[in-house]
Amino acid sequence: MSELAAACADPQDHVEEPEGAPRGVGHSNGPMTPVLQLKGVGKTYRRGDERVHVLVDFDFTLDAGEFVVVTGPSGAGKSTLLHIAGGLDAPDSGTVAVAGHDVWSMSTGARAAFRRRNLGFVFQFFNLVPMLTAVENVSLPLVLDGMPARSADARAEELLERVGLGDRARHRPGELSGGQMQRVAVARALVARPSIILADEPTGNLDTHSSTEVLDLLRSLSDEDGAAVVMVTHDQAAARYGTREVHLVDGRANEVEAAGPIAER
Repeated sequence: MSELAAACADPQDHVEEPEGAPRGVGHSNGPMTPVLQLKGVGKTYRRGDERVHVLVDFDFTLDAGEFVVVTGPSGAGKSTLLHIAGGLDAPDSGTVAVAGHDVWSMSTGARAAFRRRNLGFVFQFFNLVPMLTAVENVSLPLVLDGMPARSADARAEELLERVGLGDRARHRPGELSGGQMQRVAVARALVARPSIILADEPTGNLDTHSSTEVLDLLRSLSDEDGAAVVMVTHDQAAARYGTREVHLVDGRANEVEAAGPIAER
């Protein structure tokens, strides 16, 4: 299953979310509840006869409006952290809570619905559906959630205007540049008004100009919309966009430091 399919998957129709579950950025979580909290998270994979500890007793807290950048060498556990936080990959130990709701205590169907409505995903390889137009790609999560196509498309068109692609709404991915496709992907991540955006190497396949556009857009989500953003990156220039940096080595956060000067602008 692709990352997009996993993020949108819902094995049951009309799955009920846990009572009191949040719906999007505008939801009031209360002053004391982080939008995301990982406690004692551990994850181990097998590589032949070897057991690789990808995350080790990992703690992490994210508040509304934060833009946290996760850096570290390849194999340090960055993408695994993002997938566990997003309800795509189960931890071996520990808990993951979104606005106080334990994601991994939910049933598969409830977790899929909760994820689709409260978490926005941006992937390195865009994961757009090639036969759908930009507006159809953006509206897809809403359509899967039962919203009428006309209403879903109206919301999608609004977001494409925001990301500067209102004039490309009827174009398919093959007719768009890499930077344009990633902006479509960001619009899709926003369509359900999620409280958290999880971005995995979102500029990894972009040129410098396109990278800057996407990073400015992601930063505006935390600054202007109050969304919480977690971005995994190898790019130190991209890391400067965060308000906080978590550096992973061997599955552990060995430092938490203020991000670079751009965070002060």
